[in-house]
Amino acid sequence: MDKADLAHFAALIRDRLSRIEAEDRLGQDGRAIVRLDQQSVGRLSRMDALQNQAMAKAQQARRGAEAHRLRAALGRIASGEFGLCEDCGERIAKRRLDLNPAVTMCISCASG
Repeated sequence: MDKADLAHFAALIRDRLSRIEAEDRLGQDGRAIVRLDQQSVGRLSRMDALQNQAMAKAQQARRGAEAHRLRAALGRIASGEFGLCEDCGERIAKRRLDLNPAVTMCISCASG
């Protein structure tokens, strides 16, 4: 993979990381502590708020895992291992990397 391709994928990864960080900032209110004040909120509304909080925390965990995979991909770019299948060592197709630059296996190894 040449320098232009690596620069393209690094920019793609950084763009995705910035979008994840922006989504994380937007989701902060959903992860906030749910106040259990029966005077202002009824029991069902509290249950809804707790469920929404749990979903927001699960989304944050998924975003965190994706950010971790993307940072690992940046590390592979820096070490010269980006685009190589971790299983067989062959090159991963550029189209596959365009769809998900964090993948670590070629389509043959990923499909089993």
